[in-house]
Amino acid sequence: MRPQGLWRSVGSLQRVLSRSYREIPLGQRGIKTVSNPPRIPDFAFAFDIDGVLLRSSKPIPGAAESLALLKEEGIPFILLTNGGGKHETERVAEISEKLNVPLDPSVIIQSHSPFAELVNGPDEARALGNKRVLVAGGDEDGCRKVAEQYGFKNVVTPGDIFMANPSIWPFSKVFSDYYKAFARPIPNPVDPVDPTRGLKIDAIFVFNDPRDWALDTQVILDLLLSSQGVMGTFSDKNGRADLPNRGYQQDGQPHLYFSNPDLLWAAAYHLPRLGQGGFREALEGTWAAVTGGPSKGVELKKTIIGKPYQGTYEFAERQLLRNRSTFFGTRELGPLQRVYMVGDNPESDIRGANSYRSAHGSDWQSILVRTGVYNGGEPAWVPKTIADDVQKAVEWGLRSSNWPISRI
Repeated sequence: MRPQGLWRSVGSLQRVLSRSYREIPLGQRGIKTVSNPPRIPDFAFAFDIDGVLLRSSKPIPGAAESLALLKEEGIPFILLTNGGGKHETERVAEISEKLNVPLDPSVIIQSHSPFAELVNGPDEARALGNKRVLVAGGDEDGCRKVAEQYGFKNVVTPGDIFMANPSIWPFSKVFSDYYKAFARPIPNPVDPVDPTRGLKIDAIFVFNDPRDWALDTQVILDLLLSSQGVMGTFSDKNGRADLPNRGYQQDGQPHLYFSNPDLLWAAAYHLPRLGQGGFREALEGTWAAVTGGPSKGVELKKTIIGKPYQGTYEFAERQLLRNRSTFFGTRELGPLQRVYMVGDNPESDIRGANSYRSAHGSDWQSILVRTGVYNGGEPAWVPKTIADDVQKAVEWGLRSSNWPISRI
């Protein structure tokens, strides 16, 4: 399920911020190009961040040099990540500082970036900017702040709901001090006299990996089983065999959006850790246990964005084309023939690039690196090539596109 316009999201956000990204001279690096007359590259790069450029927030060797080289050569690139939890301007500033390579916000797409389009929606009736939305995931209320920067004006978190009525999930009391630090006061979300007058939620967004899986699962489940998205109600349509989906999610419940399908990601620990995709699988399992699930003809209706989905790659390509046009200005541009997707996760980066069908005719070629989730063997999705690290991946891409380079 994909609402109209979702994939055109941060075009305006990023165009406002967009500037030329060739800003600094290139320092010492491991590869360099051979001096040639200036020409416009007909290829570009897309990089995952965690496990490719950074590992547990620390630069992976060769990452800074690779991006600096591409900047100097005027070769377009984009950072295409399933991460998030911070606004694009904040995230790109952090990456720039860690790599010591100035980057513009126009080069980054996070998993939740397309949510910005839903503020105004495809039309006034479906705009969510002035409606009450639940935002889950991330540290404290950082994702609430991102949503507000996108333009959502009425944002609540599971922590707000818990602090207003702790009986909603009694096992989260151990997190009380944590929630006190950022929860905003709201009326009791459940009206004890008339439940139909409780807190109404119009959309549910999982912006980033939830920290309190149990509370977030309970609150989201309550809303999906509610009548009209009102906390404390239970739809009388639930379980009715005469209705589509046995009556579940047929009574004006808020739509559920996930921003990151990754089951695993590369963190500081030597083995991959569960990501937002793990939370989604847990929620779907709970939903199936409560409703009967697929065996009873019940599905969890939701929208998932991020890699490996086609729409994410469509948006990334449009952003690459905008950046390319901005950088080269009035010079005549030929078509973008090839994009090298450099990633560490076969299920998201490689699968997405291999499956993507470009409306512009570009050929997306996947490069799998060994510095993140992938740890050897036959990957589930086979890349065009496997490289030891991002620097080797960039070297391979440059040679494949006949962009002369020599090593230092």
